Amino acid sequence: MTTKLTRNDLYTLEKYAQLRNEFRARVMAHKQARRLALGANANLYFEDQLTVRYQVQEMLRIEKIFEAEDIEEELAAYNPLIPDGHNWKATFMLEYDDPAERRHMLGQLVGVEDCVWLRVGSGPLIAPVCDEDLERATATKTSSVHFMRFELSPEDISALRQDAEISAGISHAAYTVQVAPVPAPLRQALAADIDYSA
Repeated sequence: MTTKLTRNDLYTLEKYAQLRNEFRARVMAHKQARRLALGANANLYFEDQLTVRYQVQEMLRIEKIFEAEDIEEELAAYNPLIPDGHNWKATFMLEYDDPAERRHMLGQLVGVEDCVWLRVGSGPLIAPVCDEDLERATATKTSSVHFMRFELSPEDISALRQDAEISAGISHAAYTVQVAPVPAPLRQALAADIDYSA
């Protein structure tokens, strides 16, 4: 279970400059267990407080932001990516190295973001709520990056508590894949994102 970030959770720019390499190595290792490959060209990167904290710290560093009001603006933009105890939040990425292939496939994969799914145990498929901050697709092509929220039912949470497996997939005419079950390190990470006391 994770909570939203405050300014007290962040390093100053000076302190972050000193610790960045060590902190980045820790975050990259942490993120690896939270990545789910869906076939050869799609990935879900599940966010939590640490992954979002890293994104905020990097943004503050790049933009040289140190004023309290500006830091609060960044926190307001990024905090919605942290799961709320009853959902999972992820960055969905379509990854094609070749620019021409990427362009072609983003045209073929219109609507793919709505075809991603998760499942806890034998429960119903959990469809994502996509791109709540802004529209990222058009009628003729999808985006290579989407932000997703997967809301869990009380039954899903109960099944998770009883060690149910998690599966995932994409059901799109041009891209169909299923991963069942997801790897154990990811399952453990996702189970830890849930507040079982609610």
